[in-house]
Amino acid sequence: MDQNHWKSPLPCDVYNLGLVPFADAWTLQKSLVQRHGHSPQPDRLLLVEHPGVYTLGLGSTLDYLKLPAEDLPYPLFRTERGGEVTHHCPGQLVGYPILNLKRHRPDLHWYLRQLEAVLILTLAEFGLRAGRQSGLTGVWVGDRKLAAIGIKVSRWITMHGFALNVCPDLGGFGAIVPCGISDKAVGSLAQFCPGITVEAVLPVVVNSFAQVFELNPVIQNAAPLGL
Repeated sequence: MDQNHWKSPLPCDVYNLGLVPFADAWTLQKSLVQRHGHSPQPDRLLLVEHPGVYTLGLGSTLDYLKLPAEDLPYPLFRTERGGEVTHHCPGQLVGYPILNLKRHRPDLHWYLRQLEAVLILTLAEFGLRAGRQSGLTGVWVGDRKLAAIGIKVSRWITMHGFALNVCPDLGGFGAIVPCGISDKAVGSLAQFCPGITVEAVLPVVVNSFAQVFELNPVIQNAAPLGL
């Protein structure tokens, strides 16, 4: 048997940062990505909730805002990720993997499908049969979208990531056409599992992420330098 077949999984530092303003988490991501240009870095997974905010993808249109930007109930940021407008708020678990895909597979399509697999596996742990919709990115239960994905990859280092609606107030989505999809509803895990909390889901996401990406999660008790 090839000895390499039994190599230990690569470590991945996991940070549960709690409630963090979007701008702060965005700055932290960019700082961690930049470190990869200077010295070897571990894979990292940042897990956060955000106060209410809307974000746009790099090339996304304002046509999917139902109100003028200045009249939205929460701040609006244009980012470098792909995809259209989305909403973040407390009760939604957001994951920002900072991975070097050269250690995994340098393939954007593969990476997107892997993130979807993490969320499908997570929801299965709570008894939900989640899946994909043809031609769309994200994870669905029936026609309800429970998780959105939007990424940026530069020199095969990833940033941005996924947002899983655990138990959020979905009202903020009413001011936008989420991800530009007008004919399907946004949903949450709490609609199927009343009383579910982010605290209950977070370790399941970590385990699912580790399983799908074949990583060894190393839980960090302090935030990365810069937050």
